[in-house]
Amino acid sequence: MSSTRSFSPGATGPVVERFDDEEDVIFLVDSPAASRKGFRTLVAMPAYNEEAAIAKTVLGARRHADAVLVVDDGSTDETAAIAEALGAIVIRHETNRGYGGALQTIFVTARRLGAQELVIIDADGQHDPGEIPDLLAELRQGKDVVIGSRFFEGNGEGIPAYRKVGMKVLDTVTAFAGNDLSVSDSQSGFRAYGRRAIEAIHPSGEGMSAGSEILIQASDHRLKVAEVPIRVRYDIEGTSSENPVSHGVGVLMNLIKLISLRRPLVFFGIPGALFTALGLGAELLAFSRYYRTGQFHYIIFTGGFAALILGLLLVTTGLILYSLVQIIEQAKKGAGAADGEGAVERGSSCRPAGRI
Repeated sequence: MSSTRSFSPGATGPVVERFDDEEDVIFLVDSPAASRKGFRTLVAMPAYNEEAAIAKTVLGARRHADAVLVVDDGSTDETAAIAEALGAIVIRHETNRGYGGALQTIFVTARRLGAQELVIIDADGQHDPGEIPDLLAELRQGKDVVIGSRFFEGNGEGIPAYRKVGMKVLDTVTAFAGNDLSVSDSQSGFRAYGRRAIEAIHPSGEGMSAGSEILIQASDHRLKVAEVPIRVRYDIEGTSSENPVSHGVGVLMNLIKLISLRRPLVFFGIPGALFTALGLGAELLAFSRYYRTGQFHYIIFTGGFAALILGLLLVTTGLILYSLVQIIEQAKKGAGAADGEGAVERGSSCRPAGRI
């Protein structure tokens, strides 16, 4: 775990500050914005070995923000040095924590700095910083989250077909995991967040699936989500350190794991009921043929018995997980109510006496 280092004007060296309730980060630049709080717009970008494109992205973002934040996710090149030279607030992870870890640090820092608006954009040059005002304009219409969508209003030009198929699969799974969540581009990394969203959203750091997780959290908190069309460049080399197919499969697996915890009755119960019905049908078929012909089909019987056992195990697993989730949710609600009552009591005990 790294330390939080901030720089104070006139200090002879870095001042170390540790946050007990959030992830630790390392501030690398003596930027006036780093010590300033309560500004309006913060543009942030995760960056990993992006020395070729970071300068253009930072300079483009500065035109539309009060401050630019670069989270250098363990780069081995000059990404942090270039961003520092351009006056960005630079936070460096000592080791690579992935996209989810970078988003974690971005939201933590936005809360610490008191930003009212947070725009997250890729540092690799695929996103156009000139489209930031489009997202902010929609955000200022009362939305909490605005997604720069590659498919909104019939967009999607220039995107490889295999990427489109994979994205739509992930969109469907994300919508299933959320509550009435319907967006055209759940995997977009170009987004804007208002203050309510900044306070409510806490990414877990689960790799690239953090984008879907954020939308699910937005749905849970009933935040207002909107989309605006954007264009993404796919003619830039070296924009991803991971194969897109393996990346998509990894995101899908993380989403499936999330769904299994959020909706255990659906995830385990429906397949369990189907296997149970299949097993019972196979057993009935095996015994009916035995009574009619005198021949016992061991293969049908064995297959049906296995399906029946699997189905019952899945149904039982779903019921147990559902019960555990309900217990945890009730415990959270109870803890929240207790904290609220404690706050009221503390407020009452500290209230000054009125004058007669």
